[in-house]
Amino acid sequence: MLAWAITAPPEARGLRSNWPGLAVLCGAILLVAFSKSLPWTRDFFPASASLVLAGGALAVFVGLAVGLSFIKTQSRLLLGVAALGILAIFIFLKSPGLSERLLIVIGDRLHLVHAAVQLPHEPTFNIAWLGYSYIAFRLLHTLRDRQSGVLPAVGLAEYVNYAIFFPSFTAGPIDRLERFVKDLRAPLPLKNDDWLFAGQRLAAGLFKKFFVADLLALVSITDALVGQARSPGWLWLELCAYSFRIYFDFSGYTDIAIGMARLMRVRLPENFAAPFLKPNLAQFWSAWHITLTQWFRAYFFNPFTRSLRTSKLVLPTWLIILLTQVGTMLLIGLWHGLTWNFALWGLWHGLGLFLQNRWSEFLRLRFPDLGAGRAARAFFRVTGVLLTFAYFTLGLVFFALSMPQLSFAALMKLFGMS
Repeated sequence: MLAWAITAPPEARGLRSNWPGLAVLCGAILLVAFSKSLPWTRDFFPASASLVLAGGALAVFVGLAVGLSFIKTQSRLLLGVAALGILAIFIFLKSPGLSERLLIVIGDRLHLVHAAVQLPHEPTFNIAWLGYSYIAFRLLHTLRDRQSGVLPAVGLAEYVNYAIFFPSFTAGPIDRLERFVKDLRAPLPLKNDDWLFAGQRLAAGLFKKFFVADLLALVSITDALVGQARSPGWLWLELCAYSFRIYFDFSGYTDIAIGMARLMRVRLPENFAAPFLKPNLAQFWSAWHITLTQWFRAYFFNPFTRSLRTSKLVLPTWLIILLTQVGTMLLIGLWHGLTWNFALWGLWHGLGLFLQNRWSEFLRLRFPDLGAGRAARAFFRVTGVLLTFAYFTLGLVFFALSMPQLSFAALMKLFGMS
């Protein structure tokens, strides 16, 4: 509600057009607040009615005050502060140990959990699984586009539907508000082809996620299996299994989300385009988690590149490429979690993209006719696909394992040096 109030222009913040959305949100809050009195729902909503009502009243008051009275124009300072607030929540939720312990302490004070019992174990009061990473990206997108003056005017109900559209709520794809609202205002007709498309995507997604991915999970690399692997061959097998596992798991979820959205007459963007068949790392990242890559390209990589190229300090081209690619992939790594391993995973891919860029440029200048023949093109493509898959898979030792020491030990064992 706050993000909508801050980004909506004055003509979109009228109470007459937004009271239905506000009523639905208030009704949802009341439903949660009084659900403990119903025997079949009391276990699903542990919060007390007074707590939920207080929070709901505060949200409604702040939303109305900010949206309808206090804000007359969009302040760049206010938009910047809101973006920093979203990032602060993101850092809190993505910091291992910090969010769990603080949430348990808060829960104990509010009589939601017993901190003394839960602290040594896995917390029960934890909201990190809700998919805030994707919500943050959607909200940051609207804040940044409002700063640029390109965000369309939308009502509260449309904004909330965009931010928490349930098929893509927890794991994407990351849609854009201007594209999403077009489908919301003019829903696509459900024809025979749409029913067939939705059914095929749902079936494919369920098969990939709950059969193939879950089967591969049994033999995928873990902290325990690194120590148990007796030969490099077995560890390579476990690592390759993890590589295919995360692909089938994530692309399967994407298929389910796209299929469900089509039944709701919304076309979500595609998120995968056969990434394991790409001949280099740049094309791989244009085909893997496409909406995430496009988001970082639009809101970090391109602005950062422009700022370096137009700065008074003249930097060589290779250094600009290095800084922008490593910086982008480092942020993508930290987006998965604020740990050393995710940072190393981001650095691995940032350096890989830089080396691939420099190598391609070297071959283009020194050997312009290399790969001109049909057989040569086929050879370089197959070789590129295999090398790209191997590089991506090797980097997963930082993604799949919990500590850098364990990841480096796995790398040593993979090459028979341990």
